[in-house]
Amino acid sequence: MKSHEIMKEVLREPGVKSVAVDMNLSTSLLYKWSQDQDSEDSSGADSPLDRLIKLYEITGDDRLVRWLCQQTDGFYSPNPRPHKTAPPLLQATQSILREFSELLEAVSSSSADNGEIDTEEAASIRKEWEDLKSLGETFVSACERGNYQEN
Repeated sequence: MKSHEIMKEVLREPGVKSVAVDMNLSTSLLYKWSQDQDSEDSSGADSPLDRLIKLYEITGDDRLVRWLCQQTDGFYSPNPRPHKTAPPLLQATQSILREFSELLEAVSSSSADNGEIDTEEAASIRKEWEDLKSLGETFVSACERGNYQEN
């Protein structure tokens, strides 16, 4: 989905006028953010989404995206880079189970001493969770590329 399309959809429900008032912006600017800039008859303008992506492309620093996700009570989990060859199916599933086991170990050892999880222990759990998500995404991506189909 292109940035102007998502802007159009996001602005639809509250209404452009309402958002413009709340953000102290002109309705015409919001409409421009909702127009395809590639169109010949368009007078679209770079939206905040376009600018954020451009800033990421220039810096290569994903802290911008991570910060935005945190501000919306989410977490950024980048897609892994695809490998040219995937490990055998059994090996891939065993790796996922091993990583899940490491997550469970981090949780149980964190809470074993006093029944509570402190910030350092939470960071360890977060790391294991991120590792599991990344490995899971790598596996699903390999499946989507057809790496586990019989040729």
